Amino acid sequence: MNRRLFLRNGSLAGVALTTWSLSACATESKDARPADAASPGTAPAEAFELNEATVADLQQKMQSGQHTARSLTELYQQRIAAIDKSGPQLNAVIELNPDALTIADALDAERKAGKVRGPLHGIPVLIKDNIDTADQMQTTAGSLALAGHKAAQDAFIVQKLRAAGAVLLGKTNLSEWANFRSTRSTSGWSSRGGQTKNPYILDRTPSGSSAGSGSAVSANLCAMAIGTETDGSVVSPSSCCGIVGLKPTVGLLSRTGIIPISATQDTAGPMARTVRDAALLLGALAGEDAADAVTKESAGKAQPDYTTFLKTDALRGKRLGVEKKHLKGSSEAIALLQAALAVLKAQGATVVEVEVDDQIDKLGEAEYDVLLYEFKDGVNKYLATANAPVKTLTDVIAFNTQNKARAMPFFQQEILEDANKLAGLNSPKFQAARRKSHEGARQVLDAVLGENKLDALVAITNGPARCIDLINGDGGGGPGFSSPAATAGYPHITVPMGLAHGLPVGLSFVGGAYAEGPLLGLAFAYEQASKKRAAPQFQGPFVG
Repeated sequence: MNRRLFLRNGSLAGVALTTWSLSACATESKDARPADAASPGTAPAEAFELNEATVADLQQKMQSGQHTARSLTELYQQRIAAIDKSGPQLNAVIELNPDALTIADALDAERKAGKVRGPLHGIPVLIKDNIDTADQMQTTAGSLALAGHKAAQDAFIVQKLRAAGAVLLGKTNLSEWANFRSTRSTSGWSSRGGQTKNPYILDRTPSGSSAGSGSAVSANLCAMAIGTETDGSVVSPSSCCGIVGLKPTVGLLSRTGIIPISATQDTAGPMARTVRDAALLLGALAGEDAADAVTKESAGKAQPDYTTFLKTDALRGKRLGVEKKHLKGSSEAIALLQAALAVLKAQGATVVEVEVDDQIDKLGEAEYDVLLYEFKDGVNKYLATANAPVKTLTDVIAFNTQNKARAMPFFQQEILEDANKLAGLNSPKFQAARRKSHEGARQVLDAVLGENKLDALVAITNGPARCIDLINGDGGGGPGFSSPAATAGYPHITVPMGLAHGLPVGLSFVGGAYAEGPLLGLAFAYEQASKKRAAPQFQGPFVG
């Protein structure tokens, strides 16, 4: 597979060993439609008391005495038991936090004593299983090689999450090693956690690698979640699962305590059902960390409250550049983009066609080379000080080889092996690749935004989710727009813009460095004018 296509499509699939997954793609056809009935044993989405509840809704329930942090946590735990572990068995949650109710009780006691820490006080949140928590939960990146690993210290963003008063509900499944193990991998599958499903149509990928976070938020298993992205792993599952996802500027959020791929491109990001809730979570997580030097660049740029940018008239007078490649072709997403552009124009924006994607593609394989070099360096540094049973990337590869039947039943580990062969970050090849990919992408985006006097770029985040395919791995094709912002380290937010054959498609907004506030404003104005978020109904597979 072409390396650029792997990076672009590597966030677009996922699988587990079930009879439906092996034959799912055989049912796909142009005239296919989702089955009408929800899977056996599931309740209608609206039957859940907290269905589609926002942070503001949950705060109102706690302020009025209707609910407490404990009762909200218990309701989400029950929802996980009913929908994630039973019924459609989404398999989005890899582990529940045994301390969740204890945390909730402490926060309820604070509220009773008149102390409310902020808008996230008592709000149940899920986080991806590559983020350290110094508690009873494991941090494994979905890998059996790291099974049993319990971090000695919270990740910096987890410290901030706890300080904000959130209830750490549990951890979400992911594409193993954040989908950086094999070019034939299936997104949303990990050897520890199995396969996560898309809650809209169950034989479709939730996308990855933050597959569990996307599926969980969409299915109302939590109020909101945290994902991580190197190239597409926040925005792609958000698009495919019909939610809002924000990949911030690299440096706005600390990466300390997060199992790495790339120091150049990695970042955590909020995933929520509304732009407002994503903005609230972003504000709670942003901040400088002495242990992550890149965050020093955010000094004076991080905002304590990103909701101040959320205005319904934020699109008025703005100039947006649409990726012209996304206006042509056969994808069902194109009609949704055309409708979204009409909404943007009706809200007062000017839209002009621009070319970005082809320029990024011309940077060649440099991004992939950067990731290989930085993965080896970062993982070895992480494992060297972790409580994990493996201490180096070499140990991980050996474990997988020795436990092939469990660890590698469907695809191999050639990316791990290729990375392990490389020299250190002083290599001239690495330095040249980083300049070409990272600095080159910034030059492209800065030029397109500046020369066209644009406030943001817009495009199709991803086409409709493809079938889960254990045999062939992630499939390519269709539009996608994760790489420009990913390689540049710039912010990217996706918002639902409708359904194609019952599957969600997101609209991307991309801006320059630290433009999160204005981008959230644009996304909010579009969201409020379009109202395209639709709760999933856990449909069965497509039928002809």
